[in-house]
Amino acid sequence: MYPVLFHLGPIPVESFWVMLFLGFFVALQVVRAEFARLEYDPAWAYDFILYSYVGGLIGARLFLLTSAWDVFVQDPFEFLFSGSGWVWQGGVMGGAAAVYWGCWRKGLSILVAGDIAGPAMAIGQAIGRIGCQLSGDGDYGVPTSLPWAMSYPNGTVPTTELVHPTPVYEMFVYTAIFFALWRLRTRGYRPGVILGLYLITTGLARFGVEFVRINHIIVHVVAVGLTLPQVLSVASCLVGLALCARPWTARSH
Repeated sequence: MYPVLFHLGPIPVESFWVMLFLGFFVALQVVRAEFARLEYDPAWAYDFILYSYVGGLIGARLFLLTSAWDVFVQDPFEFLFSGSGWVWQGGVMGGAAAVYWGCWRKGLSILVAGDIAGPAMAIGQAIGRIGCQLSGDGDYGVPTSLPWAMSYPNGTVPTTELVHPTPVYEMFVYTAIFFALWRLRTRGYRPGVILGLYLITTGLARFGVEFVRINHIIVHVVAVGLTLPQVLSVASCLVGLALCARPWTARSH
């Protein structure tokens, strides 16, 4: 693992943050391309990426705060700026709230913005998971004897046990989701469908990977324990289904 890629003088350059910024840069290019294709001002892409970036970071940390208050009390600075513990669902909710505000300012349909953002978020998440893998930030899974099991002895949250490399699983899944959404985006679906498909596919992906990740069970459903991310993944799928249930007619962009 490579939590720190190199140093700029006394300043460590951490792999998590490098990949996070790379993910946002690639997502920005995707958003710019879509704004241009739909004949909106491509310069708006910078505003929306900034909104989603800031809102996503705040949302991810606020979400984590609900389950890690004791860590925050012990060391607020480490809690806020550590490369570990960034929660996907909180990031999506925070980013969505910020983008909604941006849409209101620009007079842009939130569903159109969501369709633009869906593929961008998927590829951004895929690249971000590379950062989780490189940093060994505790997003890995439970112990396993599978041939591809890995240990993270030098990670930010180290372990010498062989565990499921769940960031790698998610990286491949989110990359596949990106290519699928990218291909579907020009099919003429009604606004909101691409966003709905993003919510369904990423929700299913996170729901599945949680079975081999280390997280606390908060609810039991038919004798199956579910974690908080799984509960939120179910909600994500339901919202996505509602969006996709709208008539699949031509878009009125």
